Amino acid sequence: MSETGKYEDDKCNRNGCCGKIEVRPSINCSCHINPPCSACTAPRHFCKVCGWEEADDVTINDFVVNIDRKTNNYRCWEPRPLNRNKIDWRNKTHTHFSMIKEGCFPKGTSMEEVRKLVDGTFGGRFTKWDDNRCEFVTYTD
Repeated sequence: MSETGKYEDDKCNRNGCCGKIEVRPSINCSCHINPPCSACTAPRHFCKVCGWEEADDVTINDFVVNIDRKTNNYRCWEPRPLNRNKIDWRNKTHTHFSMIKEGCFPKGTSMEEVRKLVDGTFGGRFTKWDDNRCEFVTYTD
Protein backbone atom coordinates (compact mmCIF):
# COMPACT_ATOMS: atom_id res chain seq x y z
CA MET A 1 0.00 0.00 0.00
CA SER A 2 1.37 3.41 -0.92
CA GLU A 3 1.90 5.84 1.91
CA THR A 4 -0.80 8.46 2.25
CA GLY A 5 0.13 12.13 2.05
CA LYS A 6 0.35 14.19 5.20
CA TYR A 7 2.11 17.40 4.19
CA GLU A 8 1.59 20.16 1.62
CA ASP A 9 2.20 19.05 -2.00
CA ASP A 10 2.31 15.32 -1.06
CA LYS A 11 0.23 13.01 -3.26
CA CYS A 12 -2.95 12.16 -1.30
CA ASN A 13 -3.04 8.38 -2.07
CA ARG A 14 -6.16 7.77 0.03
CA ASN A 15 -8.16 5.05 -1.73
CA GLY A 16 -6.17 5.68 -4.93
CA CYS A 17 -6.72 9.45 -4.94
CA CYS A 18 -4.32 11.35 -7.22
CA GLY A 19 -4.92 14.76 -5.63
CA LYS A 20 -2.32 16.83 -3.80
CA ILE A 21 -2.45 17.84 -0.15
CA GLU A 22 -3.07 21.57 0.33
CA VAL A 23 -3.11 23.79 3.43
CA ARG A 24 -5.76 26.35 4.30
CA PRO A 25 -4.44 29.71 5.51
CA SER A 26 -4.71 30.28 9.26
CA ILE A 27 -7.51 32.63 10.32
CA ASN A 28 -7.10 35.06 13.24
CA CYS A 29 -3.42 34.27 13.72
CA SER A 30 -2.05 35.62 17.01
CA CYS A 31 1.53 34.38 16.67
CA HIS A 32 2.74 37.96 17.04
CA ILE A 33 1.51 37.84 20.65
CA ASN A 34 2.23 34.26 21.71
CA PRO A 35 3.56 31.84 19.06
CA PRO A 36 2.55 29.29 18.02
CA CYS A 37 -1.12 30.19 18.20
CA SER A 38 -4.07 27.80 18.00
CA ALA A 39 -5.02 29.12 14.55
CA CYS A 40 -1.63 28.03 13.17
CA THR A 41 -1.42 24.68 14.98
CA ALA A 42 -4.98 23.54 14.19
CA PRO A 43 -5.30 20.84 11.49
CA ARG A 44 -5.55 22.70 8.15
CA HIS A 45 -4.43 20.11 5.54
CA PHE A 46 -6.99 18.87 2.99
CA CYS A 47 -7.40 17.28 -0.47
CA LYS A 48 -9.77 18.90 -2.99
CA VAL A 49 -10.09 15.76 -5.10
CA CYS A 50 -11.34 13.20 -2.53
CA GLY A 51 -12.56 15.58 0.18
CA TRP A 52 -10.13 14.40 2.89
CA GLU A 53 -9.79 16.81 5.81
CA GLU A 54 -7.02 16.49 8.39
CA ALA A 55 -9.47 17.78 11.02
CA ASP A 56 -11.62 14.67 10.46
CA ASP A 57 -8.79 12.28 11.44
CA VAL A 58 -9.35 10.45 14.73
CA THR A 59 -7.03 7.91 16.39
CA ILE A 60 -8.84 4.67 17.26
CA ASN A 61 -6.65 2.02 18.90
CA ASP A 62 -3.50 2.00 16.74
CA PHE A 63 -5.12 3.45 13.59
CA VAL A 64 -5.72 6.96 12.30
CA VAL A 65 -9.28 6.96 10.95
CA ASN A 66 -10.80 9.67 8.74
CA ILE A 67 -14.54 10.08 9.31
CA ASP A 68 -16.89 11.66 6.75
CA ARG A 69 -18.81 14.26 8.78
CA LYS A 70 -21.92 14.01 6.57
CA THR A 71 -22.40 10.22 6.73
CA ASN A 72 -20.26 9.29 9.79
CA ASN A 73 -18.67 6.55 7.67
CA TYR A 74 -14.95 5.79 7.80
CA ARG A 75 -13.30 7.07 4.61
CA CYS A 76 -9.89 5.55 5.20
CA TRP A 77 -7.72 4.24 7.99
CA GLU A 78 -4.01 3.63 8.32
CA PRO A 79 -1.65 2.61 11.12
CA ARG A 80 -0.82 5.37 13.57
CA PRO A 81 2.61 6.89 12.83
CA LEU A 82 5.28 5.97 15.37
CA ASN A 83 7.21 8.62 17.30
CA ARG A 84 10.91 7.93 16.63
CA ASN A 85 11.98 10.27 19.47
CA LYS A 86 10.85 7.79 22.14
CA ILE A 87 10.19 4.07 22.54
CA ASP A 88 6.87 3.68 20.72
CA TRP A 89 5.01 0.69 19.24
CA ARG A 90 1.81 -0.58 17.64
CA ASN A 91 0.08 -3.83 18.59
CA LYS A 92 -0.67 -6.36 15.84
CA THR A 93 -2.46 -9.69 16.10
CA HIS A 94 -0.33 -12.83 15.90
CA THR A 95 -1.81 -16.00 17.43
CA HIS A 96 -4.41 -16.75 20.10
CA PHE A 97 -1.69 -16.57 22.79
CA SER A 98 0.70 -13.95 21.41
CA MET A 99 0.83 -10.56 19.74
CA ILE A 100 3.39 -8.58 17.78
CA LYS A 101 4.63 -5.23 19.01
CA GLU A 102 6.02 -3.36 16.00
CA GLY A 103 8.01 -0.39 17.20
CA CYS A 104 10.77 2.16 17.04
CA PHE A 105 13.19 3.76 19.46
CA PRO A 106 15.86 6.49 19.54
CA LYS A 107 19.34 5.48 18.36
CA GLY A 108 21.47 4.15 21.18
CA THR A 109 18.56 2.52 23.04
CA SER A 110 19.37 -0.95 24.34
CA MET A 111 17.29 -4.10 23.88
CA GLU A 112 16.81 -4.29 27.66
CA GLU A 113 15.22 -0.81 27.75
CA VAL A 114 12.77 -1.74 24.99
CA ARG A 115 12.05 -5.19 26.49
CA LYS A 116 11.02 -3.60 29.83
CA LEU A 117 8.17 -1.80 28.06
CA VAL A 118 6.99 -4.40 25.52
CA ASP A 119 7.46 -7.70 27.38
CA GLY A 120 4.29 -9.77 27.75
CA THR A 121 2.86 -11.56 30.75
CA PHE A 122 4.86 -14.68 29.85
CA GLY A 123 7.85 -13.04 28.18
CA GLY A 124 8.59 -12.78 24.49
CA ARG A 125 11.35 -12.51 21.90
CA PHE A 126 12.68 -10.03 19.37
CA THR A 127 12.18 -11.13 15.75
CA LYS A 128 13.67 -7.95 14.23
CA TRP A 129 16.14 -5.40 15.55
CA ASP A 130 17.94 -2.75 13.49
CA ASP A 131 19.12 0.87 13.93
CA ASN A 132 15.88 2.25 15.35
CA ARG A 133 13.13 -0.29 14.52
CA CYS A 134 12.14 -3.57 16.12
CA GLU A 135 9.49 -6.25 16.18
CA PHE A 136 8.77 -8.18 19.36
CA VAL A 137 6.54 -11.25 19.75
CA THR A 138 5.01 -11.08 23.22
CA TYR A 139 3.36 -14.07 24.92
CA THR A 140 0.12 -13.10 26.63
CA ASP A 141 -1.50 -16.42 27.57
